[in-house]
Amino acid sequence: MDKPRARFKVIPEDFVVDEIPAYLPEGQGDHLYLHIKKRGLTTNDAVARIADTCGVPRRDVGVAGLKDKVAVTTQWLSIPALPGTKVEEKARAIEPDGTLEVLSLARHKNKLRTGHLDGNRFTIRLRGLPEAELPAISRAFLALGESGVPNAFGAQRFGKYGDNVERALAFLSGKERGPRDFRAKKFLFSSLQSHVFNAVLAEREAQGTWNRPLLGDLLKLETGGMFVCTDVATDTDRAVRGELGPTGPMFGVKMRSPEADALAFETAIVARELGPSFDLAATQKLGEGTRRPLVLRPKDVACRVEATPGEQGPDLLVEFVLPKGAYATTVLARVVDAHEGSSEPAHDSADGSQDGDPIDP
Repeated sequence: MDKPRARFKVIPEDFVVDEIPAYLPEGQGDHLYLHIKKRGLTTNDAVARIADTCGVPRRDVGVAGLKDKVAVTTQWLSIPALPGTKVEEKARAIEPDGTLEVLSLARHKNKLRTGHLDGNRFTIRLRGLPEAELPAISRAFLALGESGVPNAFGAQRFGKYGDNVERALAFLSGKERGPRDFRAKKFLFSSLQSHVFNAVLAEREAQGTWNRPLLGDLLKLETGGMFVCTDVATDTDRAVRGELGPTGPMFGVKMRSPEADALAFETAIVARELGPSFDLAATQKLGEGTRRPLVLRPKDVACRVEATPGEQGPDLLVEFVLPKGAYATTVLARVVDAHEGSSEPAHDSADGSQDGDPIDP
């Protein structure tokens, strides 16, 4: 059955992302935290402007996650602000210009690091949907809070030209030298990890077990703990209730592996995707590896119909909260055929990012 077609990101206000921090600044320390609002800028653009204005190296600016360019987003940044410098004075003098605004400032003891966020709250305007279908579409979105969606990585995770996986395999298999820049190597490796994860997830979807445990699965609790599945029937009941779910590989030298049926299933797919000449030891400095949930459950899902001047019919505003590393377009694609602006298929990066740097899974 064809999904109803929708447009979004026609204007930045169609895609609003509010970062949910893991902690708030304590009010004292040698790092100045800036809560910013940006429109039509990448996070890297905002970092560059703030760093240059405050007279600090761009590499010293801390961010928890990257946010979309075609959007209105809020997030925290940090800059070093030692006593005797005029960094805070310069930061307070930044005037809003329609693209960047400093909402508040506060001091903290440490630099903000990648992954120091709980998640993001999304408010997305979907345009062009059939008015008669809006009630059913709203119900479908609301149901995702219970059923969840496959926690796939979006297309932007794989680079602007979609060739990151091929490039990563080439240098990690010894066929090419790879990029000199270490950050570029890490980004390529993260793309390859994401590709393998998506391959495992796709196979689990095909067999109907993406949201159900296999014997030996590493299951992650909603509270964060992880354990091996030894009782499929009992753990399936808990999975249906949303208490836990299976995980997939973000492979690396220290990643914990599943057991029994799940191990055999996963090992075959990883071997197929990486090929016989892949050298796992070559990835040691690029990332230790981890487990990523196969199931993404959006929280606080809400929908409302809202008229927009100049539009033929009303729009649907969809709101939800996702954990860090999750993709808003993954949620949208479960219900509608979402396209950015005009006719191009929609894609975004984890945390709503379009900037291109990797962030934690």
